[in-house]
Amino acid sequence: MTTTDVKERATPSAKPSRPVKLRVERQLPRPSELRSVLQFRGITPDPVERRLTSALTVDDLRKLGRRSTPRAAFDYVDGGADHEVTQRRNAEGYQAARFMPELLHEVSDPDLSTELLGRKIAFPLVFAPTGFTRFIHHHGEVAVARVAARNNIPYVLSSLGTTDIAGIMQAAPDGDNWFQVYLTNDPSLNGEMIHGALKAGVANLVLTIDCSVGGFRPKDVRNGLTIPPSLTFKTLFNMARYPYWWLNKLTTPGVKFASVPGFKGTNMDVAKILFDTNLNYDAFDWLRSHWPGKLLVKGILNPADAARVVEHGADGVVVSNHGGRQLDRTPGTLEVLPAVRRAVGPNVTVMVDGGIMHGQDIIAARAAGADAVMVGRAYLYGIMAAGERGVERCVEIMRDEYQRGLQLLGLRATSAITSRHVVWPTTGDVAMVRRLEL
Repeated sequence: MTTTDVKERATPSAKPSRPVKLRVERQLPRPSELRSVLQFRGITPDPVERRLTSALTVDDLRKLGRRSTPRAAFDYVDGGADHEVTQRRNAEGYQAARFMPELLHEVSDPDLSTELLGRKIAFPLVFAPTGFTRFIHHHGEVAVARVAARNNIPYVLSSLGTTDIAGIMQAAPDGDNWFQVYLTNDPSLNGEMIHGALKAGVANLVLTIDCSVGGFRPKDVRNGLTIPPSLTFKTLFNMARYPYWWLNKLTTPGVKFASVPGFKGTNMDVAKILFDTNLNYDAFDWLRSHWPGKLLVKGILNPADAARVVEHGADGVVVSNHGGRQLDRTPGTLEVLPAVRRAVGPNVTVMVDGGIMHGQDIIAARAAGADAVMVGRAYLYGIMAAGERGVERCVEIMRDEYQRGLQLLGLRATSAITSRHVVWPTTGDVAMVRRLEL
């Protein structure tokens, strides 16, 4: 190596020149340009419309409902049994679903409809039966039925509802109105409820079987939730913060169980009187022999139970843990849904409820084997937020989410959803269900 080479290597390279600063021409904006950039929303004079327009998700409706509803009524909707483990598992099951899109497909104007029990409905959603609805909001079950009829989705009236089936049929004569029943320890009362549903023209009956006793819901006990409302100083103080709710309670007919009048107390008190701890397949066979229409069984978690009720004449099952409001620490409903579908085969109607708060949850349920889903809390958040208009907003939100989810998956119809569109993580609960199938 020469001395010249060493000097060349030792000589530092020339410093890079500093970049020339970019010169940007500026000008004052013209009024026409400002108008195209700054688009202000118009003023909405209706305060209810303003609230609902700001609600973009079901959780937004929940927050609105919480601000406008006394604690006892809100907690009744929002809470679950014991430590609320099952309630959380229901929601977590849907959040764990992993969607697998199939792209480069035309997805304009997707067909959201599906057929359920011989009737075409707008999309795979059914309003589930809920009790105490007029206690939650004075519009009550009538508002829910009206919204369901306008949107061509079924509504299931609870036998512990605060409006009877005749009132629902009068309010929504063109609706797909179903009736939910508990087989009580009073045979004459059972007969009256069945006869009343038949007389009203109900075609589909839903038997709930997971309430041999009432679940323990600490929030309801602490809040003194009763029918009619039992006012302690604590509940009275809380309700005084909601004068609009209170005024509506005082100026509308009293709240009572419309289909089973004369019963008072907490949920657990009513359960002790109404629910039959000796409910068995003989009682189910009696109901099947007396009900000429479609009969579904709600409260199924075990695949073996699903298969057996179908053998005894059920037309379908609802995979349900009562929204986490009865037995705590059960699996989430979505976790057991595929096993229930395998147990009953492809031709039996299968629905699922619990934890469904988003339109994409409906897609996950369809992919796992459900024909449709039932939602309860979601529309109750809507009715707390703004009565009938809040229920309508709930449907709008979930339908938009469902349609957008289909399109982003590359699907143009509800019927195109298959199991390959969702990947499920393997969990201990899934393994447990597989053992139940063996």
